[in-house]
Amino acid sequence: MTTPTTEAEPEGLDAPFPWDRKCPFSPPEQYAQLAAERPIAKARLATGREAWLVTGYHNIRQLLTDPRVSSSRREENFPFYFPIPEVFRTETSFIGYDPPEHTRTRRKAAVTFTNRRTQMLRPQIEKIVDETIDRLIASGSPADLHHELSLPIPMTVICLLLGIPYEDHEFFQKHGAVLLAGDSTTQQRQAAMVEVGHYLENLIAIKEKTPGDDLLSRAIVEYRESGEEYETRDLVNLCRLLMNGGHETTASMISIGTACLLEHPEELAKIKADPSLVPTALEEVIRFLTIGDAAIARVAMEDIEIGGVTIPKGDGILCVAFTGNRDPEVYEEPDKLILERGSRKHLGFGHGLHHCIGADLARLELEIVWSKLFQRLPDLRLAVPYKDIRTKEGAVIYGVWELPVEF
Repeated sequence: MTTPTTEAEPEGLDAPFPWDRKCPFSPPEQYAQLAAERPIAKARLATGREAWLVTGYHNIRQLLTDPRVSSSRREENFPFYFPIPEVFRTETSFIGYDPPEHTRTRRKAAVTFTNRRTQMLRPQIEKIVDETIDRLIASGSPADLHHELSLPIPMTVICLLLGIPYEDHEFFQKHGAVLLAGDSTTQQRQAAMVEVGHYLENLIAIKEKTPGDDLLSRAIVEYRESGEEYETRDLVNLCRLLMNGGHETTASMISIGTACLLEHPEELAKIKADPSLVPTALEEVIRFLTIGDAAIARVAMEDIEIGGVTIPKGDGILCVAFTGNRDPEVYEEPDKLILERGSRKHLGFGHGLHHCIGADLARLELEIVWSKLFQRLPDLRLAVPYKDIRTKEGAVIYGVWELPVEF
């Protein structure tokens, strides 16, 4: 955890990866050197291991559709870049599986995240957002938008989808932060995994007796009707994945995206004047910020030649998404925020087999939040310079620890 205020010269490519952002809205300065000198480069990770960094839009998309790479955490050289408990390798869900296990497990959740079913949630999410903004306004200015708005909205939505009592949201927020932060210890991560696991086991036992109308209950019923055997841990891991993926990422995007828009007033003025631009604009904000920059990890299952370099079988790989989303071969003036650009071809939700299952839900939440927030609080502004906002350096999902605002 650092505050990006230092003016010191950046460390070189020999510094342990991941590298810090000097500005919350810009990629680490080493990325320019990578692009210029070594688009496919071996790097030393903060754990002491090594992995290949794959940069550039076309290189990344090529790799993510290559059947010779694995997403399995069980592979010895899977490139975790922070210390992990061994349970991280085994207690995962479809994000850490390869076909056919990935296909079977992802299918259990996919029915909930179709675009049609997601759009059916619009009225409920609009109500959640309006009520949350009401509470933010009632709390008075200044306020911490991250804790008062960004965290509660996606947590309320994901609890609704999974059938988790909302009164338990703080439990999941606390443990999710530990699991995904860059500075948590192995022991802290292990304890969080155990506590969340125990909670979910109890919840599953309740839903096995009295299923409701939620994703977890539907998965249980489907298993029963198909005669397919399952273990409680399968559902625990599915829930844990969707809780972290459906909450932490969206909450981080709301906060840092709001800060970014506030720091680009000419662009923000466009969506204030025409809220119908928001669905297009949010795609550009996602591209521009790339909060899941270093979250795409793989292992080579065969020798793979890419970008004129051969990655040996068994080596770990990290697809550096920020370099793809700021690739000048794909985007004109890639370092400028241009809301009308709004293309969905960015790598903000990954690519290929493991493209984010909740992408449509995240888009819907962002659309509703930014459509309503800037209309209801047209004078919203940062209460501190953006360079002084504490950021989550080294975390799996980049973001902020708080977002002081005035209105």
